[in-house]
Amino acid sequence: MNIAVIFAGGSGRRMHAKDRPKQFLFVHGKPIIVHTIEIFESHPEIDGIVVVCIEDWIPYMEKLKYTYRLGKVASIVPGGATGQMSIYNGLAEAARLYGRESNTVLIHDGVRPMIDADLITANLRSVEQYGSAISCGPVSETVVLVSDSEQVEQIVNRANSRVAKAPQGFRLDEVLAYEEKAISEGLTDMIDTCTLMRHYGYPLSIVNCRADNVKITTREDFFMFRAVADARENEQLL
Repeated sequence: MNIAVIFAGGSGRRMHAKDRPKQFLFVHGKPIIVHTIEIFESHPEIDGIVVVCIEDWIPYMEKLKYTYRLGKVASIVPGGATGQMSIYNGLAEAARLYGRESNTVLIHDGVRPMIDADLITANLRSVEQYGSAISCGPVSETVVLVSDSEQVEQIVNRANSRVAKAPQGFRLDEVLAYEEKAISEGLTDMIDTCTLMRHYGYPLSIVNCRADNVKITTREDFFMFRAVADARENEQLL
């Protein structure tokens, strides 16, 4: 089976939203998290979805599930103390629902709605062939590595540089085993799953994606997504 674990556990402090977390801000009549889930919902190869949500907002997320007919959402679970622990909660729930063995899981940010079915398909094929799939976008500017004293130590070859994005895909049994290993060793705040897997030497394969596959973190990201949504809507009239 192919399962999506969609992480919507952040509070969105950098967004400065007035009364709700960023994933529940409305764009074109529905929350950002719904825009994201609908892409997985409509993909014919996705069998089930687990949403990881801020605990106090789970009842609201349940309402969204029924309002927007998100029938593949099998479970909504609370997030953890860190992003890594929230993802772990989602993976553990996916294993409880579908079993650990012979399943592919795509881990995705709930506030990363500008993906498409082709990227999901490419992730699934990469996991089938290589055991992993890290969606990566191009780097358009020079990347430098700096020291603790803020001195440039190395200028990285842009041709060999990518920005790690999402989805990030793995075999469920393998990623869950490494999550459990990390937690047992006191590692509970890895920045993302590919960082955790690489920490243990797991080989990672990339899936190229567009630069506009952004995570909506700031006000500027929000306005960009709204502009893209406007453009897509206007294409119906052309």
